[in-house]
Amino acid sequence: MSTPGSVTEPSFAEASELLEKLTQQIGKSLIGQQAVVEQVLIAMFAGGHVLLEGVPGLGKTLLVRVLAQTFGGTFKRIQFTPDLMPSDITGHALFDMKEGKFRVRQGPVFTNLLLADEINRAPAKTQAALLEVMQERRVTIEGKSQAVPLPFMVLATQNPLEQEGTYPLPEAELDRFLMKVLIDYPNESDEVQLTRMITQTTSDDPDSGNGAQLLNTEQFQLLQNTINQVTLDEQVVDYAVRLVRATRENTAIRQGAGPRASIALVRCARVNAVLQGREFVLPDDIKAVAVAVMRHRITLAADAEIDGVTADEMLHNLLDKIEAPRL
Repeated sequence: MSTPGSVTEPSFAEASELLEKLTQQIGKSLIGQQAVVEQVLIAMFAGGHVLLEGVPGLGKTLLVRVLAQTFGGTFKRIQFTPDLMPSDITGHALFDMKEGKFRVRQGPVFTNLLLADEINRAPAKTQAALLEVMQERRVTIEGKSQAVPLPFMVLATQNPLEQEGTYPLPEAELDRFLMKVLIDYPNESDEVQLTRMITQTTSDDPDSGNGAQLLNTEQFQLLQNTINQVTLDEQVVDYAVRLVRATRENTAIRQGAGPRASIALVRCARVNAVLQGREFVLPDDIKAVAVAVMRHRITLAADAEIDGVTADEMLHNLLDKIEAPRL
C-alpha cells in the first residue's frame, strides 16, 4: 500500500496505519476538528454519505477538498440555491445541430466526492435528485442509466434550520446519509493556531491545494476490502439491532430509526475498529458511532421537544440503558 501503483490488499496493521495517516493529514488543514475528521473517514470507508451541519465558516468545504486530495480523487461542488434544478445536478441531453442527434452532458454528480453545499437551501424536488445516485451510484438521463466513478461519496453541508431561507430535508433523503456530523466552533487554542496559520498566507484555507496524496482510487478500494474482513461477532450485531429497535419503543421518540440504521452501525463500527488498531469489532465501536449514525434518523415526540431534549441526549440515554455484551 505504501508504493505508488501497488495493487496488494493491505493487512489489518497496514490498514490501521493508513487510516491514522489520513486522519493526521486532514487534521493539519482542519484544525481542532479531530472527531469530525474521524467520523467523515469512517463514513467514507464504510461506503456511505455524510450530512455535515454547522454554521458557515467552520471549514466544511475545506474538509471535502483536502479529503479528495488524500486519495487523488475528483472533487466537484454544487452550491444549492432555491432556483437550482434537478438537471443542474445530474446532467441533461443537448441536441447537437451538426450531428443531428442528442448528446448527454454529464452533471457535477459524476465525480468521486460531491460537495452539496447548503443542500437545505434548495426545495425538495431538487434535493430528491440526489436520491438515486446516493443509493445506486447511478444516474438516469433521458432514460439511460449511467454509473458514476467509484469510490463515490456525497458530503452535503447543511445550515441550521432556524436560519432564514432553509428547507427541511425529506425523511427519505435523510435516511440515505450514513452519518450526520456536527461541526462546532474550535476551542480557543485551536482558533488561535488557525488564525495565525491563515494570516501568514493570502488564502483563507490552510494548506489549500497542498494536501499530500497517500493512496490512489484502486488502493482505496483495496483498503475497503480489508475493512470488510474485520471479525464481527453475532453478539455485536444483536447489540446494534437492539439499540436501533429501542428507538422505536421509546415513548419520547415519535419516529424511531429503521433497518438502515442497524446496517450503518455495523459498517461504521468495522471502520472504527480498524482505526483503533483492531481486527475485530467491540460493542465500544458501536457506541462510538451510534449518535452520528442515528441522530438524523429519529424524530422526538412533541413533549420531549417542549422539554428541550435533543436527539443526541436521547441517544446517549439509550446507550446508557441498553446493556452491551461482554466479549
